[in-house]
Amino acid sequence: MFSGRKVQSGEFEAVAVPHLNDLYRTAVRLVRDPTEAQDLVQQVYLQAWKAFHRFEPGTNCRAWLFKILINEVRHYRRRWFNSKTVSEGEQSLEETLAFEPSVPEILQDEDVLAALDEVPREFREVILLADVQEFSYKEIAEMLGVPAGTVMSRLSRGRKQLRVKLAEYASANGVGRKPQEVDSYECA
Repeated sequence: MFSGRKVQSGEFEAVAVPHLNDLYRTAVRLVRDPTEAQDLVQQVYLQAWKAFHRFEPGTNCRAWLFKILINEVRHYRRRWFNSKTVSEGEQSLEETLAFEPSVPEILQDEDVLAALDEVPREFREVILLADVQEFSYKEIAEMLGVPAGTVMSRLSRGRKQLRVKLAEYASANGVGRKPQEVDSYECA
């Protein structure tokens, strides 16, 4: 029941479907696999549909869906970690092949995303939710189940790591200032 009446698919579609692309982009950044991200987002919408009778009209559906996404990502990671059993003698294909990416002339979106992928997971989650999806500290804290102070700390530390990674990358490619120059300007 939805406010005392039967839930109609149109109601669900009207409030939930507009957030599909944001959920997918965030899922891809969190799990680093487009196919798994699609599966996760489908699972989010399945869970949301099942629980839609408990959703309160007028509240933030986007934040509600992202909370479900964060929980689904956590379940995915647990399943993935538990399924990773490789004997000592085996090596993954990634470890046996050397890949040398070409060096672009300018810093591009892909470069920013690659640098973001190098940021530890707990910081990357908060950066994506705050800077990309523009959730408030309070909303992020509720989604992740951590205090707002932890959100602020992770965001600050994650941004700093991302800034250093981007400065190193840009410097290595002849774009912008060198990493040590970035630190000296921040102190001024």
